[in-house]
Amino acid sequence: MGKHGKEILNLDVDDLINKLNEALAEEWLAYYQYWIGSRVIEGPMRTDIEPELQVHADQELNHADMLANRIDQLGGTPVLSPAEWMKLSKCEYMPPEDPYVEKILEQNLDAERCAIKRYQELANMTYGKDHTTYNIVTQILDEEVEHEQEIEDWMGDIDIMKENWKKMRM
Repeated sequence: MGKHGKEILNLDVDDLINKLNEALAEEWLAYYQYWIGSRVIEGPMRTDIEPELQVHADQELNHADMLANRIDQLGGTPVLSPAEWMKLSKCEYMPPEDPYVEKILEQNLDAERCAIKRYQELANMTYGKDHTTYNIVTQILDEEVEHEQEIEDWMGDIDIMKENWKKMRM
């Protein structure tokens, strides 16, 4: 980003770069959480949910790309090492040690809710001060909200399926 481009930003660019790097670390962890979860998932509706988890993983990877590009535009350096991801992340990475579908979905739901909070904070921080970053983070926020809804819908479908199964057994 050029000198004048930085001058028109009405915020602390170094602080913004730090927060974007935290979000970048979280996106890499979210990508891996979705990706590995899609590989090990077991249980009801697995064949329907597995490909959707992969779609979510691809979207998280795209978010990482968008953030890295913006960090570079602002004159910063995107986080360079995977070893830094856990240190920078405010969202917890939860390995899918229990591959049951509901557990995988719960873990991903927690991660999405953390991401929603992160992007809402970044949107509030950049609103009216950095239009480019604001547009990027609100686009990501829209997708994170969509992910949350999809996961809640799957969990609701599983609950209905379990209730119907219980009724059939009676």
